[in-house]
Amino acid sequence: MEIIFGRNKKEQLEPVQAKVTGSVPAWLQGTLLRNGPGMHTVGESKYNHWFDGLALLHSFSIRDGEVFYRSKYLQSDTYIANIEANRIVVSEFGTMAYPDPCKNIFSKAFSYLSHTIPDFTDNCLINIMKCGEDFYATTETNYIRKIDPQTLETLEKVDYRKYVAVNLATSHPHYDEAGNVLNMGTSIVDKGRTKYVIFKIPATVPGSKKKGKSPVKHAEVFCSIPSRSLLSPSYYHSFGVTENYVVFLEQPFKLDILKMATAYMRGVSWASCMSFDREDKTYIHIINQRTRKPVPTKFYTDPMVVFHHVNAYEEDGCVLFDVIAYEDSSLYQLFYLANLNKDFEEKSRLTSVPTLRRFAVPLHVDKDAEVGSNLVKVSSTTATALKEKDGHVYCQPEVLYEGLELPRINYAYNGKPYRYIFAAEVQWSPVPTKILKYDILTKSSLKWSEESCWPAEPLFVPTPGAKDEDDGVILSAIVSTDPQKLPFLLILDAKSFTELARASVDADMHLDLHGLFIPDADWNAVKQTPTEMQEVENSDHPTGLTTPELSHSENDFTAGHGGSSL
Repeated sequence: MEIIFGRNKKEQLEPVQAKVTGSVPAWLQGTLLRNGPGMHTVGESKYNHWFDGLALLHSFSIRDGEVFYRSKYLQSDTYIANIEANRIVVSEFGTMAYPDPCKNIFSKAFSYLSHTIPDFTDNCLINIMKCGEDFYATTETNYIRKIDPQTLETLEKVDYRKYVAVNLATSHPHYDEAGNVLNMGTSIVDKGRTKYVIFKIPATVPGSKKKGKSPVKHAEVFCSIPSRSLLSPSYYHSFGVTENYVVFLEQPFKLDILKMATAYMRGVSWASCMSFDREDKTYIHIINQRTRKPVPTKFYTDPMVVFHHVNAYEEDGCVLFDVIAYEDSSLYQLFYLANLNKDFEEKSRLTSVPTLRRFAVPLHVDKDAEVGSNLVKVSSTTATALKEKDGHVYCQPEVLYEGLELPRINYAYNGKPYRYIFAAEVQWSPVPTKILKYDILTKSSLKWSEESCWPAEPLFVPTPGAKDEDDGVILSAIVSTDPQKLPFLLILDAKSFTELARASVDADMHLDLHGLFIPDADWNAVKQTPTEMQEVENSDHPTGLTTPELSHSENDFTAGHGGSSL
């Protein structure tokens, strides 16, 4: 495990040509852009957690059957400060950094105490987001970093807080047919309230062809949901959408705001301020996209931890949604670098197994229905929703599969009935060993694996003009623990799961987290010359959006979707 997780990776600044075996489909023309932690030590200092590592971007450019690879560290303020100091000086979620003892420690301490929540890192290591014509590296803080998807150059630093009041935001936004972005964040103790904020970023804005017209500056609050607790909001990593609703899980994996505000002074990490309450419930919020308000019925299920939503859709008066769920929060603990050692296998067996669970939530609850009756009338699932005396509804899922993570789908089916999930299979360990295609209809699966190979999240790219949901290819970056085997980009036929080609790269490739594929047809829409963002003109209607609802059809790119830093 140390080979995969503990070693710093070297950049590949200039494109290197991969050795292709097999045959790359002629129609597959574009760039796979990925993100993940690549540096875990700076000087003599070490990060505590794998999810703290400095962001390393890498890309596979596929053209005319050839593949070129490059990688570059995100030049975040965090990266630059650490490298200049030759040690970790900016705190990450699992690693608290401290100022140089030669400097005034008290001024640093008071700068933390002057805010309820300290300023977070801009080490955007989780995903890549497309926003209008721009691409951003993202994490779970209020910062995103604009990047050049061709050169991997780091551009502007953007603070969500300038446009919407959020201290944290997910790295798994959703996209509608027009390319508008829908995302969620947490606003902590803002005007005496803590709330979950759903916000929307338009794909285009008036005058967007002019210099500095970034769509992010035109973000607007779509709706907000009060947190059940002022000082202990839920942690969440993703959410779901259907054609008419948003699905948000307020889970008993919580952030203790008072502990976080004093973590620096107490010498502990922010991660230590998170806790899982086994006695609490998981509350299911269903938000109507047209009214922008939650469905009034209180839905809940048993305590669980969900990082990745898979998909959601409406059927027979219910919202059905699929998630990867854990019984507790032990997964996060396992990825502390101290645990990623020779005893990893034994330790990992103690964590809960990720399970694919399907929930069914009735949109209209019959007041005359008997207490204890099942309100779900959908024949395609055994999930239930039981009416209780107080009018609340207890939802019990159907367990579809055990042992999978990093789920992806054909995004043309996002928010709609669908059949296939592409994911990484995990067995005794949360580290993927296989790539999986799961058929929800037949409950069957196809798998790819190879000795000493560790696959990243599989990404589906549809064949142009495809009619079938699984007509396309699967792309996954594979790292190896076999010193005789180079890392490679794997290309599978999505229907049969047979290998079409692999592109072996003589470079120091890292195990990544999430990303997206940009077809060559879209490159004309990408800005070629980096420009500095300018201040936005005042506008009464900043977003230019006229309808709140999302539509879901195939986008002009294959987006990161569904996912903690997994």
